[in-house]
Amino acid sequence: MNIKHHLDEATLFSYVAGALGQGTALVVACHVSQCDHCRDRARQLEAIGGALLENNSLSPVSDNVLLQVLERLDVRPQATAAAPAHAPDSEVPGPLASYIGDSLDEVAWKRLVAGVWVYDLPAQGKGLTRLLRVSPGKAALPHSHRGSELTQLLRGSFIDEVGRFCPGDVADLDDRITHQPLVDSEHDCICLIATEFPLRYTTLLGKLAQPLFGF
Repeated sequence: MNIKHHLDEATLFSYVAGALGQGTALVVACHVSQCDHCRDRARQLEAIGGALLENNSLSPVSDNVLLQVLERLDVRPQATAAAPAHAPDSEVPGPLASYIGDSLDEVAWKRLVAGVWVYDLPAQGKGLTRLLRVSPGKAALPHSHRGSELTQLLRGSFIDEVGRFCPGDVADLDDRITHQPLVDSEHDCICLIATEFPLRYTTLLGKLAQPLFGF
């Protein structure tokens, strides 16, 4: 996979600290299982946390201590990334396979409107976690966000105001982004999405259709 879009540093930090909700953590785990770059960054953040604990986490952490930790990480030989539990080129990342199996084609899709299907995943806490399948040429209604929205590309591609996203890429968005994804691949685009809160649609049509979409 030629992954070009990665997780935000704050998202990775929350992930390694165990501070993400179940759905958001699932999307992050799926991306980390396929992306060597983000997997190495996650390990570095874990190492920083461990090194800070070694320097007595009950005491105030000085700038010098943090600098020493970062220097230790810079000179430490980079560990070879362990092989993901699932084949990195598989359409279904290992963490997701435990929910749906190994095939996107065998998912029990529910049709929302023409050219759009969903499959909702069980998740504890606030937010929504679902698989979204959209036909070629279809575009989402323009929207922004009330919180975070994580989208992991599994099949196909889409383009929006941020860039073009292909399998393995992750869109890590917050309430500063307004966009309208358009499927530009020749076959269906399938994504794993986790949102903290319902989307904020910017058109009247979107606001009227939101109860139908469920997010």
